[in-house]
Amino acid sequence: MSLPLEGLSAIVTGAGRGLGRAEALELARLGAAVVVNDYGRPGRDGSGEASAAPAEGVAAEIRAAGGRAVAHLGDVADFETARGLVDLAVSEFGKLDILVNNAGILRDRMVFSMNEEEWDSVIRVHLKGHFNTTHFAAVHWRGRAKAGEPGVYGRIVNTSSEAFLAGSAGQPNYAAAKGGIVGLTTSTALALAKYGVTANVICPRARTRMTEDVFAGFAEPASEAELDPLSPEHVAPLVGYLASPAAGGVNGQLLVVHGGMVAIVDRPRVSAKFDTAKEAFTYEELDGLLTPHYASRPPGETFAAAEVLALKRG
Repeated sequence: MSLPLEGLSAIVTGAGRGLGRAEALELARLGAAVVVNDYGRPGRDGSGEASAAPAEGVAAEIRAAGGRAVAHLGDVADFETARGLVDLAVSEFGKLDILVNNAGILRDRMVFSMNEEEWDSVIRVHLKGHFNTTHFAAVHWRGRAKAGEPGVYGRIVNTSSEAFLAGSAGQPNYAAAKGGIVGLTTSTALALAKYGVTANVICPRARTRMTEDVFAGFAEPASEAELDPLSPEHVAPLVGYLASPAAGGVNGQLLVVHGGMVAIVDRPRVSAKFDTAKEAFTYEELDGLLTPHYASRPPGETFAAAEVLALKRG
């Protein structure tokens, strides 16, 4: 019996540790050949010396289990590095079929304390990094389709966060980047569907190097034999599914995933609507309509995410 991803090749960014590592291992377990990308800097803020060791370690794990994998050291927020990453997948495996964007950093600060570099660096790695790899993967798939190749196969799985849904007081840069990734994904889904490519985005909760302080002491396993409810291994199977032929009808979707739960998030819906009694609204009329409306709603209901707010970020 063939594996779901047999004969397919994948790129996973930020795959040297945490979520990316779990996703790369899962794609390989399902049969994909994997390019394991990581910049290898030890600090979750992107600080420290770049190192090939994390990516090479994961690639070695895949090969030791009988799979195919190569490591790639590079910053996907650099346009030419992203080009080289896609080129590596094509040169090593003949084509690219799956792109999983996961690379990211944190530079947390309240909006009144955040400096320009802290804002720019997080937007650059998360949002620009997602764009760069998506751009070159899209060029690859579109080129194959334009050349007349039948049945071009393409899957993009991007990584957002519930922080964009509920806000995160100390992460205006991160929340903005993650919201931008959702917009990038839905736009990409519409643009590439005609070429046989899908693009979806997940909001995972997982205990990783980036979230270790947030989830410290939260829902920890009762024993070493029990799987951590916030283990990245709860997230990886959904990525494997979205990368597979079985998910060919899933496109432009946002899914929250953690601890044995997957939730499909609808696009925003209108919760209330008001029409002016005259030709145009006046301040007085809006005050008379909107002020009572919001006064009657429980605090925080607008962002309806008590569980998310309790966790602070996804």
